[in-house]
Amino acid sequence: MSNNTRNLTLLTDFYELTMMYGYFKSGKKDQKAVFDLFFRPLTESAFCIAAGIEQAVEYLENLHFGKSEIEFLRSTKAFDEDFLGYLENFKWMGTVKAVDEGQVVYPYEPILIVEAPIIQAQLVEAALLNIVNFQTLIATKAQRVCHSAQGCGVLEFGLRRAQGPDAAIYGARAAVIGGCTSTSNVLSGQMFDLDPKGTHAHSWVMSFDSELQAFMAYAKMYPDNCLLLVDTYDTLASGVPNAIKTFDWLKSQGHKPQGIRLDSGDLAYLSKQARRMLDAAGYEDAKIFVSGDLDEYVISSLREQGAKIDVYGVGTRMIVSQTCPSLGGVYKLAELDGVPKMKISDNTIKTTNPGKKTVYRLFCRKTHMAIADLICFEDEKIDDSKDFVITHPIERWKQKTVVDFYAKNLYHKVMENGVRTFNFPSVKQLRENCKTYLAGFWEEYKRLHVPHEYKVDLSDKLYQLKQKLLSEAKK
Repeated sequence: MSNNTRNLTLLTDFYELTMMYGYFKSGKKDQKAVFDLFFRPLTESAFCIAAGIEQAVEYLENLHFGKSEIEFLRSTKAFDEDFLGYLENFKWMGTVKAVDEGQVVYPYEPILIVEAPIIQAQLVEAALLNIVNFQTLIATKAQRVCHSAQGCGVLEFGLRRAQGPDAAIYGARAAVIGGCTSTSNVLSGQMFDLDPKGTHAHSWVMSFDSELQAFMAYAKMYPDNCLLLVDTYDTLASGVPNAIKTFDWLKSQGHKPQGIRLDSGDLAYLSKQARRMLDAAGYEDAKIFVSGDLDEYVISSLREQGAKIDVYGVGTRMIVSQTCPSLGGVYKLAELDGVPKMKISDNTIKTTNPGKKTVYRLFCRKTHMAIADLICFEDEKIDDSKDFVITHPIERWKQKTVVDFYAKNLYHKVMENGVRTFNFPSVKQLRENCKTYLAGFWEEYKRLHVPHEYKVDLSDKLYQLKQKLLSEAKK
């Protein structure tokens, strides 16, 4: 299922190919293009967690038109033989800069910046958006879920509700980057060196003559990792009492039980009652694991009700990002043969930022906490030895003087002239990196409801060019 074991070259919208044909026939194919892949503001989250960049690079590394791809395109009768001959010898020669996976990114800040001949840069638009949009969306949802859990473990349980195998596999990867401790998805565990987690289902309990027999059989198989699902029949009347009986047997054999799982009912009430019962029986260390249509809002509510929960298993609502099911990611031309380009729209949200850009994140030198981001031209430098004035990207009268700070460029090169130039960390390391990046932002910026507005501003040079291009377009 990895991108490097199958040919995804035709994973593109047909109009990308017709535009390629147009560039080829009009002599424009070698024009040097710069495209930005970024997202527009979301209704739910102020920022996103970047993910999917390694798979994007895998896709680019393996671009090629084999015989079957050429024959299919020939059958469409949309292209001549000269163009098909060009495709037969196609080799990706682009350069790509990106933020780190797990990095905090804000609207209009490019996740990827692609530099390539326009005929090549155009081809990859749809696939790059497909790969990066989805994983960034799920990593962002996972971050919100994990943030609401306030230090309790969160497992990704979305395989059976994901929208196809790829969504399940790479959604699990993204969820772990966003903060989940592991996944139930065994194939994702194999592919990304994760430890898959899971115990047993209601069907296990129902296959025995009694609940206690089912629990004892499971305990004998996994004496050092025994976590029992207690809500098959009656959670408090039979499930928890039978779990305690089983734990008593494990204890007598020198083993320590892991805990119980609740998958239905009033989780706040049941978890509190179960906690009392477990503690009274001497199992204060036994964990209470819950699952069942959870998301960041449900978890936040459970915590407000004083629920006694140690670990959350989150499936459907995270793997499909139910309350925000798509990321408004776009891929826009920013420069062509060194000339800045800008899409102009009556809808301000769709007007793009021109030119080859970079983003600096400014940090307080004393606290090491993020102060603001500055989108500027690639060749602009920030002198952090003196005070620096940032200005609102639209309402230019809003200014802030930043003092005693240091600046970090968010980008590094992941491909140069078609060759990978970066060794991506493991998914587990990306999760730790994400935690570190998030720790650099005050809690006010990360709260679920009405977060404080983080400043993302344009440099004066970029703002002035944008206004110049807007003015020229009106003439």
